[in-house]
Amino acid sequence: MEKFKSGFVAVIGKTNVGKSSIINRLVGEKVSAIANKPQTTRTRIKGIANRPNSQIIFLDTPGLHKSKSKLGNVMIENAIESIPEADIVLYVIDASKSSIDEKIMDKIKEANKKTILIINKIDLIDKEKLASIINLYKDLYDFKAIIPVSIKKEKNVEEILKEIESNLEEGPAYYDTEEYTDQTLRQLAEETIREKALKLLQDEVPHGILVEVNKMKSRKTKDMEKIYDIEATIFCLRESHKGIIIGKNGSMLKRIGTYAREDLERMLDTKVNLKLWVKVKKDWINDMSIVKKFKADE
Repeated sequence: MEKFKSGFVAVIGKTNVGKSSIINRLVGEKVSAIANKPQTTRTRIKGIANRPNSQIIFLDTPGLHKSKSKLGNVMIENAIESIPEADIVLYVIDASKSSIDEKIMDKIKEANKKTILIINKIDLIDKEKLASIINLYKDLYDFKAIIPVSIKKEKNVEEILKEIESNLEEGPAYYDTEEYTDQTLRQLAEETIREKALKLLQDEVPHGILVEVNKMKSRKTKDMEKIYDIEATIFCLRESHKGIIIGKNGSMLKRIGTYAREDLERMLDTKVNLKLWVKVKKDWINDMSIVKKFKADE
């Protein structure tokens, strides 16, 4: 009988290379916010892939970037600290932006962990370009494997799981095999609302957004149907941002709420009554009493 394997896999890389999309695809459920914007992931989110002979726990880390705030510093700490803690590192790069990030490579070499290189977005380049990227990276580190993938086209996704599994040690299931994340329902709701705001809003607004769920309660309707009442506040940095988030006659806030509610209903498999408010919380990204909640060890 095949021995059961388990382990923690840190997924690292620069911002916007597709780390969260890869984890969601590998786990088979949506555990990380996805938006075509840098710094979408703020905390170290765990996604759990339960397979017949293994349990793989993914740590979705914030993208490594130049920090301009205390929140940014915490995000970078979360990403870097996950490398030595992991059993395996998945280093994700964007095939269309193939310049080598020396800082990330130095961190990988320093940790000396089993590392798999994932070249994402190969649908954006030709075979010749891909071959040159592979040649470039294979001399930098003794990668356990170099896997070209396209999450958008669902190409080579299963190969990632097989390669991770082959490099895992024998171990127990750390989480219930029915679970796919360690996030609470409240955290999932906050991430879902923030993701919709990130996707819909203009570039200058999203990174100053903080979502807090004030109420999340399950009840029965008159027809005895289950429904979740969720109330949340979207905090932003400036009054001008508040106006953009609300939109003309509340149109933008309504769109954010509609898309978030639809996602939450799919996630919770029940009706959702979602109410959103928008408030200004000036310079919260430098307020450690708020920022500390994003620290991985808090």
